[in-house]
Amino acid sequence: MHRPILSIAPTSQPISLAEAKTHLRVDASDEDTLIQSLILAAAGHLDGYTGLLGRCMITQTWLQKFDDWAHVMRLPFADIQSVVLKYTDDDGTQQTVSSDLYTVYQDARGHYIRFEDEFSDPSVGPDYAGVEATMVCGYGAADDVPSAIKAAMLLHIGTLYEYRETMADNVKPSMAFEALIAPYRRVGV
Repeated sequence: MHRPILSIAPTSQPISLAEAKTHLRVDASDEDTLIQSLILAAAGHLDGYTGLLGRCMITQTWLQKFDDWAHVMRLPFADIQSVVLKYTDDDGTQQTVSSDLYTVYQDARGHYIRFEDEFSDPSVGPDYAGVEATMVCGYGAADDVPSAIKAAMLLHIGTLYEYRETMADNVKPSMAFEALIAPYRRVGV
């Protein structure tokens, strides 16, 4: 399995500028650009393949490539809304696998594709990564993101705002931050 590729980024963030400003007790608009960048930093810290959560928050689309077929193909995320499976045939033409030939399941490790018995493993072209799963992932819109994740983001934004010049040596993620995200982290998957 190759590293997943973000193909369509989320169109919004779990925390709005107004929510962040309320949390920070900021009334003026002088620092809106800074606060917006802190929202993006906090979301990036948690979201997607490289984020601490190892999952997607707001709906986004990812591409997962595989070198060849397997009866069960693991996907890198939880909270998958849909999957379209394609492959490149021996002629270099991309083909779509009928959704009747596979089912997307979820277990404790996340989502995976399992093929029906009638699936015949078509030949994949000569290039590596000839099988592609396009996944729409995430909880949905900002309102669908769990409150605990949003609260953790606000704590993180507050820390970044307070220590914006430099991070002091003794400033570490709070126990509250860690406790809020713990139930949602996908570790060792």
